[in-house]
Amino acid sequence: MALKNDRFLKACRREPVDRTPVWFMRQAGRYQAEYRALRERYTLLEICRRPELCARVTALPVRQLGVDAAILFSDIMVPLGPMGIDYELKENVGPVIANPIRSLEDVEALRPLEPEAELPYVFDTIRLLVQELDVPLIGFAGGPFTLASYVIEGRPTRTFVETKSLMYRAPDVWHALMERLTDGVVRHLRAQAAAGAHALQVFDSWVGALEVRDYQQYVLPYMRRLFAETADLGVPRIHFGVGAGHLLPWMREAGGEVIGVDWRVPLADAWERVGDGVAVQGNLDPVLLLAPDHVLKARVEEILDSVRGRRGHIFNLGHGVLPATDPDKLKRVVEWVHQRGGDTR
Repeated sequence: MALKNDRFLKACRREPVDRTPVWFMRQAGRYQAEYRALRERYTLLEICRRPELCARVTALPVRQLGVDAAILFSDIMVPLGPMGIDYELKENVGPVIANPIRSLEDVEALRPLEPEAELPYVFDTIRLLVQELDVPLIGFAGGPFTLASYVIEGRPTRTFVETKSLMYRAPDVWHALMERLTDGVVRHLRAQAAAGAHALQVFDSWVGALEVRDYQQYVLPYMRRLFAETADLGVPRIHFGVGAGHLLPWMREAGGEVIGVDWRVPLADAWERVGDGVAVQGNLDPVLLLAPDHVLKARVEEILDSVRGRRGHIFNLGHGVLPATDPDKLKRVVEWVHQRGGDTR
């Protein structure tokens, strides 16, 4: 289907828009009664592996909320299974790995990802969606550091002790793992674009756990490579990390037409850190969606005011929608953002 609403893509390219585009990370999920009903019958991965069902879940918030983009319903762990990582998505826990990476032998046992052959349901879903949707579809992948943190730790963590310890004590293992993961991420992103995704987001969710010099030494070379090897795709690429305000200049250096910002840094300050020449996405604190309307609206307007007159702003949350969120709150945020107009100069 031809896009009737392309303001998201225009903002990614820093072109004039009639209204600030808005979408929400995790805009399909537990806060929706329809999704909860599906999860009574299917696991998350079962939904991902059924293209018609996955397309329905992906498109639901577009119809319900009036957002300016859809994001593929999937999980950053999906490409790791074919590579040889035995994982389970445990409810209220997250990814749990049966065979964590501990040695060079573990890394060398990983298989190259062949996305079209091994993940056909992902691309079947994308093809269905681009025929159905009249707004852009965003594909995505996890950043190599974030994926490494899961496969090394074996489960979600707040301390990243195993990850950092391996990075410091066994740099040969670390770099070999990051090469393998970067290969897989690049292949996965390229295949999503080939299937028709209009934009791509790299979720390097946990990279904020690193100090600047460690990011520069252990992560930046791989992020540079990732963005260099997807530069020919002709689609905007969003580069996002959580708690990464101190890393924003180096994330900008790594690449991406859009830099995503979490709620910890005022958006105008973040834009100064990354400089001109890129669009910026963000950055409402997801918890504010649980606040009274007058508090929520004031914060939405504060974000919009802080970047007024600058082209290339995409309104989003600073992280994903929380399960306790009222869908009507999200719909009102979309309406408030759209009511403020855009930059048509």
